[in-house]
Amino acid sequence: MAGRRSSLGFLGMFGRSGDLRQLDTALRGADLHPALVPEGVKLTIVNLMKDHWPDEPPPQAYPQVASLFGYCIAGPETFESAKGPQQRLDAERRIEAALEAGDSFDARIVLMALHAKLINAEVVERYGLIAE
Repeated sequence: MAGRRSSLGFLGMFGRSGDLRQLDTALRGADLHPALVPEGVKLTIVNLMKDHWPDEPPPQAYPQVASLFGYCIAGPETFESAKGPQQRLDAERRIEAALEAGDSFDARIVLMALHAKLINAEVVERYGLIAE
């Protein structure tokens, strides 16, 4: 059975797929306007999510992914002022764990932000991130 595909919509005739709408909502919840994230990046994120969860990503996964991605984009101080110190610490722990694990789902989200050149310079410097 073929997997369900994501859709950006076409000329206003076909709507965006549910997974992209959920990601847009989650990005807003992470204090990151979805228009600031290129559609190709969002498609890649939802495809990574589909690869990570064998069936469908659970609804609670979207805010978690958006939070980590939002931290990468906004940087520590801006993220903390929007989401609070606990969510900042949670995002930082996830990045540290991702760096230790190497190839993990969270590492792929961070790598996506890095390769898309959307990542905050302070995050790159703090964690010594490089793109090869």
